[in-house]
Amino acid sequence: MTLSDPIGDMIARIKNAQQRNHKIIKLPSSNFKVKIAEVLKKEGFIIDYKVETKESNLFNLLINLKYNFGNPVINTIERVSKPGRRIFSSAQSLPKINNGLGIAILSTPKGVMSDIDARKNKVGGEIICKVF
Repeated sequence: MTLSDPIGDMIARIKNAQQRNHKIIKLPSSNFKVKIAEVLKKEGFIIDYKVETKESNLFNLLINLKYNFGNPVINTIERVSKPGRRIFSSAQSLPKINNGLGIAILSTPKGVMSDIDARKNKVGGEIICKVF
């Protein structure tokens, strides 16, 4: 089965796994998903991620979810830019997520980064998702 929105699928899997208190989730890997997981790890929303090889050159992405006293660290994660409606923002007009407590993950010409890094580098791009 092909997915029309693999990033939306990744976000839904993270959200559903945290509601059920799963420690690890496994999903099909891509370079873009690995970059998103890298940003989530750098900002402290997940413990770690790993790419594992299956048979016939297929790869899985394993994400270790982070909990704080039994509560998930990721309170909300939602997709902003969708395949039917892309949302772009300049560096000056990037949104602050929950007054700076959350992050927005952007796809910029300099790679996938958080909104904090995008403001420092003065680069805008497509807002992929918001995490709080």
